[in-house]
Amino acid sequence: MIALIQRVREARVLVAGRPVGAIGTGILGLIAVERGDGKAAAERLLERMLGYRIFPDEAGRMGRSLREAGGGLLLVPQFTLAADTRKGCRPSFSPAAGPEIGRELFEYLVDRARERHGEVASGIFGADMDVALVNAGPVTFWLRAGGASAD
Repeated sequence: MIALIQRVREARVLVAGRPVGAIGTGILGLIAVERGDGKAAAERLLERMLGYRIFPDEAGRMGRSLREAGGGLLLVPQFTLAADTRKGCRPSFSPAAGPEIGRELFEYLVDRARERHGEVASGIFGADMDVALVNAGPVTFWLRAGGASAD
């Protein structure tokens, strides 16, 4: 699984112009599921998102995690992160999991996040979404857990 995480001052996701999820300060995670991913990859990715130190500590360095700093977690499915872009000018989506597995693992990730973190919102798998955010920093990281290139 892949997460492109951004430290945000605020973020929201809309479907057909209507808000379906929003947070204030926290992390926006754009999530892709790859072929071969399972629940263990979702668990590992969630642990990394909650524990990744991207918030300022007392010294002003990135020394605090979302768990320590508090704030929201907005998870948005984005299968295009799993694209193979190494050749040509058209992405190949063969590395991405099929829609059924993708939906199952994204929803599993959201459910587990809600069990383990106070404020969690999400987009809707398969929907055409508009995502708005204010990236604080800017701070953006690409995290990976599971899949063919598991860490």
